[in-house]
Amino acid sequence: MQIAASAMVLPGRAIAETTWQGVALGADVSVTLRGDVAGAEATIGGTQRILRQMEAEFSLFDLESSLSCLNRAERLTPSAEFRALINAAGYAHHLTGGLFDPTIQPLWQARAAGVEEGVARQSIGWDRLTIADEVRLGEGQALTFNGIAQGYATDRVCDFLATRAFGPALINIGEFAALGGPFDVGIADPDFGLLGRRHLSNTAIATSSPFAMRLAGGSHILGPKGETPLWSTVSVEADRATLADALSTALVFLDLTGIKALIRAAPQVRSVTLISFEGELSTISA
Repeated sequence: MQIAASAMVLPGRAIAETTWQGVALGADVSVTLRGDVAGAEATIGGTQRILRQMEAEFSLFDLESSLSCLNRAERLTPSAEFRALINAAGYAHHLTGGLFDPTIQPLWQARAAGVEEGVARQSIGWDRLTIADEVRLGEGQALTFNGIAQGYATDRVCDFLATRAFGPALINIGEFAALGGPFDVGIADPDFGLLGRRHLSNTAIATSSPFAMRLAGGSHILGPKGETPLWSTVSVEADRATLADALSTALVFLDLTGIKALIRAAPQVRSVTLISFEGELSTISA
């Protein structure tokens, strides 16, 4: 972890800029704050506490996290944080017609291990979860929040910074959220490089590239019903990073007509930027 401070000169004035960098939920993290350096460093401490809490809830790498305990015991009395995220995942599942499905985890594990996938595929199905006072998994099920937890953590940090009246700020936990702004964020594809830019002001953006990492010769983003990616990269700009994260994951499997329909159904979505496998970039705005 490291904190760096510098002065950024804008027309007629100089503004101190402090950036903290670290790692959380398997992603490189950076938080950039503009304003008083001493106040920024104190605020970073609160940010770190939130990220530790997010890992204690949602990390698959922490065997004692709430998510790992659920996957092991097949039942969990959820915290308020866990309930908020699982409800957000359910909304994304509904909005995408089932393309966003955290019950994909057993298939991901089977694919990564190179073993037979039939049993794992039979375990997939968000509708097999019981979400009440307890969260209960169906037989053979396990969850991953890797397509939404980074966005949720980004929003939690953004909300915390807002309570400290600290802004403008840019939060990057694999997904970006801007408190104030504008901040300039690039859209890059693993094969074609930087192809576009977005200017964020009080919005969030998440980007998914299914072949940025390959799993058993294919995409690391798996379709719950065997869908194959239709886009090389998808970026979603939305009011909140949680939704942007989930949608950027799922929309790699959705065609242009479906994406336009989803934007009409979800007023929280500002735009979707698509990069084809030929390197062509297009943006659909709300």
